[in-house]
Amino acid sequence: MLPIVDCHAHVFTRDLPLTGDAWTAPDYDYTPTDYLAELDRHGVHFGILSGLSISGTYNDYTIAAVRNHRRLRATVLVDPGVDPYSLKRMGEEGVVGVRYQWVRRPVLPDLTDHAHRVLLRRVRDLDWHVHVAVEGARIREVLAMLEPSGVKVVLDHFAHPEPAAGACCDGLSAALEAVQRGRTWIKLAAGFRLAGPDAWRDEDIAPAERIARDVAARLVREAGPDRLLWGSDAPFVGYEGRMSYGRALTQFASWVPDPADRAAMSRTALRFYFG
Repeated sequence: MLPIVDCHAHVFTRDLPLTGDAWTAPDYDYTPTDYLAELDRHGVHFGILSGLSISGTYNDYTIAAVRNHRRLRATVLVDPGVDPYSLKRMGEEGVVGVRYQWVRRPVLPDLTDHAHRVLLRRVRDLDWHVHVAVEGARIREVLAMLEPSGVKVVLDHFAHPEPAAGACCDGLSAALEAVQRGRTWIKLAAGFRLAGPDAWRDEDIAPAERIARDVAARLVREAGPDRLLWGSDAPFVGYEGRMSYGRALTQFASWVPDPADRAAMSRTALRFYFG
């Protein structure tokens, strides 16, 4: 059973503006046309573009992609003071959430300050979600700031379990507790990244894949397919040559071996992103 929705991918060109602290700079283009052709080759119908962290709040390329291709939806990175009219227009063009990419950040923003509380209220009013990528050790702290706002939350990359703890990570437990409270979903995406934020320099991705397998088993058992999403993380930035779309699909089938569960996850993704 192939997934119907790929819930995590990126598009870019090599000349997009990058932030001063960008962790990498791709030397190739991966356009919406490239991505949609990849979906078609593998029988996947829809895709969700994740805000490109290395470009910061320059969302123009991603928004143009979802504006021009109705098979796509997107999350974006925005400043907390973004005006409501800009958010509404983004929603009309295919944006469905804001992304907080906080991996590698020494200090997290205070989501309880006025500007962030206003942004979160606007996200909730738009029926969007907050798409969070942060190390597992900080998940409990972040959820404590986010949940009082009432927003829907999607935790990226298996809730980023600490590599040494794997499926026993306290952050993973916090994520599963949030799932039970009813407004949190978790993405099975980029298992090859789970050895840590600097592991992309390592040639061997087998240790990360072992972590992903163990964590996925716990997530399927305790969260269930109605609260899980799958994403490829194409085009596998930093892991080019070690990952492919076909391998990502094979990994998904190994993480969720029951075809009925995979089909249920597809239905979850369709409801969540396409209503």
